[in-house]
Amino acid sequence: MKRLSLCLLLLSCLCATSRAQSSADAATSAAPQPPGVEVVKYSWSKDRIGWEGDPFGGTIENFDDMRRRRADERRIQRGRSGGNLAEAARVEQEMRSEQVIKARPPKPPRYAFSYKLSVRNTGQKAIKEIDWDYVFFDVATGEELDRREFTGVEKIAPGKNKELVFLVPTPPTNRISVHSLGKNERDGLREEVVLVRVLYEDGSVWQRR
Repeated sequence: MKRLSLCLLLLSCLCATSRAQSSADAATSAAPQPPGVEVVKYSWSKDRIGWEGDPFGGTIENFDDMRRRRADERRIQRGRSGGNLAEAARVEQEMRSEQVIKARPPKPPRYAFSYKLSVRNTGQKAIKEIDWDYVFFDVATGEELDRREFTGVEKIAPGKNKELVFLVPTPPTNRISVHSLGKNERDGLREEVVLVRVLYEDGSVWQRR
């Protein structure tokens, strides 16, 4: 009898939890949305900056460098043959200093983060500005890890789509490295976009509360 009562109590708790979760999901889906604005898609990416050259390649001498080097070599030769050893030594020192500078490795690559949001104006009023947050959650716990806040100052006419793009040095969360590129950086992350404020061209404003 006690075992049956315990099972019934456990079942009741599970049902209550399920109803609470369903209510929470319904409340989330019923959150007010700005009139006339539809989120089409969103994404973020990690982009390399400053990798135009080969970081492992050696120093490449172009035509101007070669011409200047030959002119310096002639100056050194003239200085030595003319007895002006001080001038020859000075030119040699300048050449060595320039070679050291050219031999230095390029600056290490850095990463920037591109956040994109595509929206469609489904209303009758043109849109002037949109404040939106890119929010990141832990998949396992549901905890909000971080959010990036943006303001898109773009006119969007009725019936038109617009892609808002922001390139910033800040990663989505501190789990994402700004120094290296990891294959599984997105694992364990859930993301969503929240529209916070919409300013219409006629001066009216929609604000999330």
